[in-house]
Amino acid sequence: MLAATVRVTRDLDAAEEAVQDAYVQALTRWGRDGVPARPGAWLTTVARRTALNNLRRQRTLRAKLPLLLMDVDDSASVEAAVLDDAAPIPDDRLRLIFTCCHPALSQEAQVALTLRLVCGVSTPDIAHAFLVTEPTMAARITRAKKKIAAARIPYVVPAAADLPARVDAVLTVIHLLYATGHTAHSGENLVRDELTGRALDLARMLRPLLPSEPETAGLLALLLVHQARRATRTDADGRLLRLEEQDRSVWDAALIEDADRLVVGALRAGPPGRFTLQAAIAALHAQAPGYAETDWPQILTLYDELLRRWPSPVVALNRAVAVSMVDGPAAALAEVLELEEDGRLAGYRYLPATKADLLTRLGRHAEAAAAYRAALALSDNAAEQEFLQDRLSRTLPP
Repeated sequence: MLAATVRVTRDLDAAEEAVQDAYVQALTRWGRDGVPARPGAWLTTVARRTALNNLRRQRTLRAKLPLLLMDVDDSASVEAAVLDDAAPIPDDRLRLIFTCCHPALSQEAQVALTLRLVCGVSTPDIAHAFLVTEPTMAARITRAKKKIAAARIPYVVPAAADLPARVDAVLTVIHLLYATGHTAHSGENLVRDELTGRALDLARMLRPLLPSEPETAGLLALLLVHQARRATRTDADGRLLRLEEQDRSVWDAALIEDADRLVVGALRAGPPGRFTLQAAIAALHAQAPGYAETDWPQILTLYDELLRRWPSPVVALNRAVAVSMVDGPAAALAEVLELEEDGRLAGYRYLPATKADLLTRLGRHAEAAAAYRAALALSDNAAEQEFLQDRLSRTLPP
């Protein structure tokens, strides 16, 4: 609704007000006349009509809507703007993502603002993705909105020539949207299918829109591999299953094959970016006939390249897992302890969880139990909590 309405207003605040007004009208009308056959379409139509009427009533649009790029002097030109489908981006949600990812904002601000306003991701979940506190992230989102208004950044769909400059931020938005749904930060269920489905749809639309950008293929491949394993990540009771416990015969072979084709094409196109490298790692996991047959040396090589191109502490932590499979848990534990001392992953539940697993493999059960308790204290997801509690119980003496 917001994505469709902002095409009328070219202003986020005005679009949000029109959407809210549509909900208010629905509360009154639906209670009296019943819920329409297509409630989503009804709400979107009312929101856009409300926005259009608001524009028509205003005599000085520049004073009321400072983000409006185009001059609208009569209803005919307003309606032309509403019906303009000649823009290079075919989907309203994707248009809004590209629009929010304006280069005048820092990429972190672009991604956070887009996740919150366009993708409907909660501020706590965005904060978790960026490894910061909720108040810090809320302040960053507010500052980004204020900068858009103060700098009069035009709220319009970028021209086709301007899309490549925004593609990395857009890819990051879609990736974080999927990641937020792939392993929910809180709640009863491990996966939020509405978020993963939305992200996968956007990645599929983005690929033909920018076919010359190899990273669009890399991101789509990465999401396809994750989606292929969707049904085996938990058992029938919702218990989290580790990769070695999952039934590979249930994985979607067609999705894995599609992902492999995309990865190969992206690698042939030139030096791989971070999404292509992640997709290549995920594809190696998916193509192994069993966990024991996984090509860990090759995965470690890919992680080395990924860490060089994207020096993230999260990547370093994931790389440590590969190190443990190639060089043993002691070598990996040394790297995890360095990350712990670094402090950037403080509050990141997977650091103590990884540390606990390595300590368990080394037979240091008392230390492992302490690490599992630390991970439990950082997790708000019921499926993860149950998994960690089970692992903790195995480290305790009978």
